[in-house]
Amino acid sequence: MIPRYARAPMLEIWEPATRFRIWYEIEASACDALAEMGVIPVSAAKNIRERGDVSFDVARIDEIEREVKHDVIAFLTHLAEHVGEDARFIHQGMTSSDVLDTCFSVQLSRASDLLLLGVDRVLAALKTQAFAHKKTVCIGRSHGIHAEPTTFGLKLAQAFAEFDRGRKRLVAAREEIAVCAISGAVGTFANIRPEIEAYVANSLGLQVEPVSTQIIPRDRHAAFFCALGVLASSIERLATEIRHLQRTEVLEVEEFFSAGQKGSSAMPHKRNPILTENLTGLARLVRSAVTPALENVALWHERDISHSSVERGIGPDATVHLDFALHRLAGVIEKLVVYPQNMQRNLDQLGGLHNSQRILLALTQKGVSRETAYSLVQKNAMATWRGEGDFLSNLLEDTTVGQYLKQSELRDMFDIEYHLAQVDHIFERVFTDSDQ
Repeated sequence: MIPRYARAPMLEIWEPATRFRIWYEIEASACDALAEMGVIPVSAAKNIRERGDVSFDVARIDEIEREVKHDVIAFLTHLAEHVGEDARFIHQGMTSSDVLDTCFSVQLSRASDLLLLGVDRVLAALKTQAFAHKKTVCIGRSHGIHAEPTTFGLKLAQAFAEFDRGRKRLVAAREEIAVCAISGAVGTFANIRPEIEAYVANSLGLQVEPVSTQIIPRDRHAAFFCALGVLASSIERLATEIRHLQRTEVLEVEEFFSAGQKGSSAMPHKRNPILTENLTGLARLVRSAVTPALENVALWHERDISHSSVERGIGPDATVHLDFALHRLAGVIEKLVVYPQNMQRNLDQLGGLHNSQRILLALTQKGVSRETAYSLVQKNAMATWRGEGDFLSNLLEDTTVGQYLKQSELRDMFDIEYHLAQVDHIFERVFTDSDQ
């Protein structure tokens, strides 16, 4: 990741100093448990807590690693430099993956908590804007073509429901990833007791992995990164909608354009949707973590190391980028400029064609076959499409249509409120069922 697309609280989780602090807490908690069980002297555990609780010298650990070619051994060597003779009691019966995997669980859990804050901010912004534009009428589009009326508030309510589902997935993914494994070289507890694992897990706010090998099974991690990928896709979906609606010929909404902001180095008139374009790119980066995470599931026997290099990249990259994207999206929604007059202009652009289905249904209810009704409506609709009069006028002049529908009935069928009748009901379903 690069600082341009990162927020400090999430970056801190992945700093080397944070990682070493978590490693220390794992090792020290294991020693506390061993001391309580009488396996090591209480004085040793106390000394490890007192003398090992330091600001770890990252440069020194890196220096040792260059020699020993092993990051956990380098850390333990540096820790021993502070603890002294009692360091022999550290890492009793444990393997490096006990430390690495449990630490990764802590980091992903903390990252999840920050991501949930970002999702909550997005949900709050969407809810506020959805209710503000609950009855702001606009044209709905399918295949990019005008379909039937909807409201801008409904568009945002749809996004709210999607992010609410994404939040639930993230909560479940956090629960699944928040596990600890302190079970030794192949997960058999041959040289360490399960009580130690339970003690460490409790101290870190984790659950124990019921059955580990040398590592925590990677299906947990795969599910976690899949949840992030879906959230990223939800961000992209909403960002893409805003980008389309900001196109010059549409201009129904617009990203906030601040005083002094410039849109182009060449064209002073430009007001580009750069934030939502950026979100589209960030979504691609987050999703790029999904396939490697899935491929990490199939490791050799009780463990190989092929997952390690992948996770050292996708762990920070995916969470940092998604965290940034969530807060950027929330800012876009909070300051979104909405143009109801342009929505109405676009709605009227096709001369009432958005009522075609209502006319079709009315004819069938008058006894006309669906095929005949479709042909009648389409004939008049295509005339309007070609610029030959508005839809209502064409229908009123069609004597065949007039055999089944009175002119007053036709005029009533162009009432926009018909299309909005269930908006309140939909809002009630979306926002009553949500915890947000």
